[in-house]
This record gives sequence, structure tokens and C-alpha cells, in this order.
Amino acid sequence: MNILQKPIVTEKMTRLTEKSGRYGFIVNPKANKIQIKKAVEEMYGVVVVDVNTMNQNGKSRTRGTKTGFTKGRTKNVKKAIVTLKAGDTIDFYSNI
Repeated sequence: MNILQKPIVTEKMTRLTEKSGRYGFIVNPKANKIQIKKAVEEMYGVVVVDVNTMNQNGKSRTRGTKTGFTKGRTKNVKKAIVTLKAGDTIDFYSNI
């Protein structure tokens, strides 16, 4: 099971990272906090102090096309906000 799917790199998350050393990840919906902590520590070689998770429900979308309106839905997503030990950092751009 691939626990970490991708990091969250937005203006809001970057501000939170600079302010308090917290990083955001989109994670597997079936992963629990212990698995997320272990995955972050193994992948980035840092010490994780705290893990907060949230489930974000997908939104319904309507799109007008030539043949009429089409209804759809975006995906449900599970996010994890990880707090690192003071002094530890993660560089998402180092392996590009």
C-alpha cells in the first residue's frame, strides 16, 4: 500500500511550513496516523512529532456541453498535516 501519494504545495501550506514547521501530504484514505508517521520518517529521514488527518469530501460539479449538462464529482481526499521536530526540514524540490 502506497501511503504517501503527493505533498501539498500551495501558498497556504507553504506559509504554515515557514511559520510552524508543518508539512502537508495527500495520503491513502485507508492509512492511519501511525503508518503515515512511519512513512514520512522513512522517506525523508526526519523525526515526526505529531500527525493530524482530515477527510475532504469531493464536490459535485456541473458542466455544460453541446449535448446538455453533465454532472460529475471530484474525488474524496485524505490529507495529513505532519509536524516535525524543531530543526528538521523537508525539501520537496531536491529530487526534481
